[in-house]
Amino acid sequence: MKIYGFPLSPFVRKVALVASEKGLAFDWEPTNPQAAGKEFLKISPFAKIPALRDGDFALADSTAIATYLDAAYPEPALLPAAPRARGRAVWFEEVADTVLVPAGAPIVVNRFMRPRLFGMAGDEAAALAAEEAMLAPMAYLDGELGGGEGWLDGAFSLGDIALASGFRTLAYAGWAIDAQAYPQLAAWYDRVCARPAWQSVAAHEDAVVAALGA
Repeated sequence: MKIYGFPLSPFVRKVALVASEKGLAFDWEPTNPQAAGKEFLKISPFAKIPALRDGDFALADSTAIATYLDAAYPEPALLPAAPRARGRAVWFEEVADTVLVPAGAPIVVNRFMRPRLFGMAGDEAAALAAEEAMLAPMAYLDGELGGGEGWLDGAFSLGDIALASGFRTLAYAGWAIDAQAYPQLAAWYDRVCARPAWQSVAAHEDAVVAALGA
């Protein structure tokens, strides 16, 4: 099994975590979609990361890949069988992919990517505006955890993976969950980070960042 993409991407990380939670061995294929090779473009014709090759099967898009992996390798299940729990898992993945990550992207671009990877000045005003844009989803997510000790839909699922992946990318820009403002969310994130699969993927990322000198 091979995963294509840059490990610091929340979408690539999502797929790596799904595979790791299932105990699947995979190779990383660092891929810049702006300079994609022929092999990658055969799998991802629109040059989007991540992409996956599993034997003679290939697929692009993190949600599609995660859905495939959960069906092909069903233990442990990351999309719950119960209808309401499955709906919530998909919903929280959608919140991560289409609300949280886009809202926070200017923070990562202007405080990490531009200054530390590309040697360019970041736009701090854009980063501050992004922090404001994240207030509503952060408050919503903290409330959804409801003071419990568990997970977003009752059991650890794809929704937890997707949201936590977004938060780790934000951490590269020095951003962290405010535990005073969002205590349930901060405690939940600590629980995710304690999982062995998370630690394995994080160790790989740390090696990538060190190699970049970022």
